[in-house]
Amino acid sequence: MDTSKYSVGYFPAPGTHYKWVQKDHIEKAPQWCSVDLRDGNQSLVIPMSLQEKLEFYQLLLKVGFKEIEVGFPAASETEYEFLRTLIEQKLIPEDVTVQVLTQCREHIIRKTFEACKGAPSAIIHFYNSTSVAQREQVFRKSKEEIKKIAVEGAQLVKKLAAEYEGNFRFEYSPESFTGTEPEYALEVCNAVLDVLEPSEDNNVIINLPVTVEMSLPHVYASQVEYMHENLKYREHVTISVHPHNDRGTGVADTELALLAGADRVEGTLFGNGERTGNVDIITVAMNMYSHGVDPKLDFTKMPEIVGVYEKCTRMHVYERSPYAGSLVFAAFSGSHQDAIAKGMSWRKEKGLHRWDVPYIPIDPHDISRTYDADVIRVNSQSGKGGIGFLLQQAYGYDLPPKMREHFSYTCKSVSDHEHRELKSEDVLKVFQEKYLDIKAPVSITNMRFIQNEDGVEAYVTFHRGRVKKTLTTTGNGSLDAVSNALKSFTGDFYKLRVYTEHAMQGDCSGAAAAAYVGLENGKGEMSWGAGTSTDITKAGIHALISAYNNMIRG
Repeated sequence: MDTSKYSVGYFPAPGTHYKWVQKDHIEKAPQWCSVDLRDGNQSLVIPMSLQEKLEFYQLLLKVGFKEIEVGFPAASETEYEFLRTLIEQKLIPEDVTVQVLTQCREHIIRKTFEACKGAPSAIIHFYNSTSVAQREQVFRKSKEEIKKIAVEGAQLVKKLAAEYEGNFRFEYSPESFTGTEPEYALEVCNAVLDVLEPSEDNNVIINLPVTVEMSLPHVYASQVEYMHENLKYREHVTISVHPHNDRGTGVADTELALLAGADRVEGTLFGNGERTGNVDIITVAMNMYSHGVDPKLDFTKMPEIVGVYEKCTRMHVYERSPYAGSLVFAAFSGSHQDAIAKGMSWRKEKGLHRWDVPYIPIDPHDISRTYDADVIRVNSQSGKGGIGFLLQQAYGYDLPPKMREHFSYTCKSVSDHEHRELKSEDVLKVFQEKYLDIKAPVSITNMRFIQNEDGVEAYVTFHRGRVKKTLTTTGNGSLDAVSNALKSFTGDFYKLRVYTEHAMQGDCSGAAAAAYVGLENGKGEMSWGAGTSTDITKAGIHALISAYNNMIRG
């Protein structure tokens, strides 16, 4: 690893531009522009077909984007045809503006206007590169020559906008802004603005792209603030940012730039784009949402968004991708699960509206995720709190604390031996097979109770293998009477240490009540059982027999 070949390649803004440091959060949503269909599409191994672009476009409209960069129409026939399809089939809603990209080259600009002819609302986004590296190595032109390219591009788009049918706005990008001296970038942008003459009726967008991430995010924020404070016609100019993610800080670049005066963000869903990608708009927007700021984009159906994205782009949303990944809410760790379960119970107990559950930054329900399938995930690392919570949340069984612990070890053992995660239905299956209504080796086939002054008299018929016997005993209640009969029938000793019961919520179990019993044998070892029935008394007796069968089976 030879660090000597690298040095700082960016240019900090002159002076002191750190007003953004005094702000601790973004107060309102920026204008959003999706570039999925252009920047995101051009980075795909197999670019989207016309039909796939149309499907993705409809998704972007559903999410709520009001500005969508639909392509580089002079670059390919598909790009050109897609834009013409949107215009000719009247697929652009009244409140939506399409955006197209063009280099500052006359024949490309002219073909771009041909593609945009008749557009109800379109942004002509023209650009040329201004960085030192591009000026010296690619174009081999002076600063004045590079500025001239930008100015002549502005003159041409202004001229053609007056000649062509359609409603047009303008956006200019000094491409590779992060490798350009800020003073020079300002000079070029102001020269372009002088041509375009921003006004109340002619808002112009100046886009400051992080074409390649070169600095720490705070350096970029200061560059944006410098432009914000020094651009001409500022009240009629929208400052836009278009961060890429080469250093992995695209989201930070965007958030700090918004604090520094940016008004608009260009990016893609899930951060698809050249090299390491563009800024992930979902992450930026959902970060705002988690701070109580309406992002003005709708991600309530996140799984559907993921599905369309993966289908159209052939890309995969990483399991740990913020907010949208399949595992971002998942807790496998026992301590995490326990904290989440207690946090959920706290919210319910206190009737809270505000979300403040440990380890889960937003309510998964807000984006169509579920607690049972997405939050508590069971493997050999899981704990009693989480496994018990999952069983209760998904199926309504509320185990007593010590039984939850015993049950969790049983589930973890299954996961460990089978080397797999247990889904909620697997957890239910373990519970049913190991604890619920266990009828072997001992079962009860008939029982009858009579209430008298001394308590309850019970007539109970037991089966064990081929042995069938009816016993009569008394107890201080039905369960105690059956327990005494069971001891008499088997000759075994135990103490009934735990008994709890509850009504079942809903009809998922087919029973009205559930009961749980913990028995302690002569060695002080606990065995557990559960029972369900439409009658709470019978549920308790089923739990007793289940616990006893588990005790003698070891």
